[in-house]
Amino acid sequence: MNRTAAADATRGLSGDERPKSMLLSEVVYDRIRRAIEQGEYAEDARLPGENALAEQFDVSRPVVRTALKRLRDEGFVTSRQGSGSYVSVPVTPKPLAFQPLETIADLQRCYEFRLTIEPAAAALAATRRGEADLAEIGKLLQLMRDATERRSHREDADFGFHLAITTAANNQYFETSMRALREHIAVGMKFHGLSLQTVRGGLDHVLDEHAAIHDAIRRGDAEAARAAMAKHVSGSRDRLFEGRLLDLSSPR
Repeated sequence: MNRTAAADATRGLSGDERPKSMLLSEVVYDRIRRAIEQGEYAEDARLPGENALAEQFDVSRPVVRTALKRLRDEGFVTSRQGSGSYVSVPVTPKPLAFQPLETIADLQRCYEFRLTIEPAAAALAATRRGEADLAEIGKLLQLMRDATERRSHREDADFGFHLAITTAANNQYFETSMRALREHIAVGMKFHGLSLQTVRGGLDHVLDEHAAIHDAIRRGDAEAARAAMAKHVSGSRDRLFEGRLLDLSSPR
């Protein structure tokens, strides 16, 4: 099924009405496709097996099979009998990368940088987003909502939500920066997610913060989107560090 056919197959279904397995397979498809496009897998490299991918993305094997089928249909991977799935398109290395995150101070600096770009990206997204952007942001919010109902946190959906907003801003510099920071941001999201599970109502509160960002972007309210994103990112930082921020005025 090509992308047009896939869109036709889901037309008329809202994010809440579409089967959860469909939503999950799209997230897995998107993450593998982006990894291929960004050079994380070399051309002709073998992808991890279905069991490994299912464990990596915390989904079932049928969800992984659906994602791999779409990747095959669109020419990103090929299957070899008895051997697995292989990357079948030329890829280029990542154009931008940051030094690995090594210290708590680096993690705090990452939040500091996010606070300079993500509120601005959210404000732009509110005025520039299209229907496809809103659908993507809403889809990822639903995945976070499903995880919250299970009293867990999905870092992949969380990052995807923030990335989708920078994409909706229609400014490649925001999106490229977020992609380059993916691993750094993931560290903060993982520890933040773990901390939320130890606080009563923590997961629900953070879900409400994400929902407020989505709602402001949906309504086209740029300043509300900016404020909601700033409140969420700064709140995540403060919850993670319990309000005890390091003095970053000293040389590294």
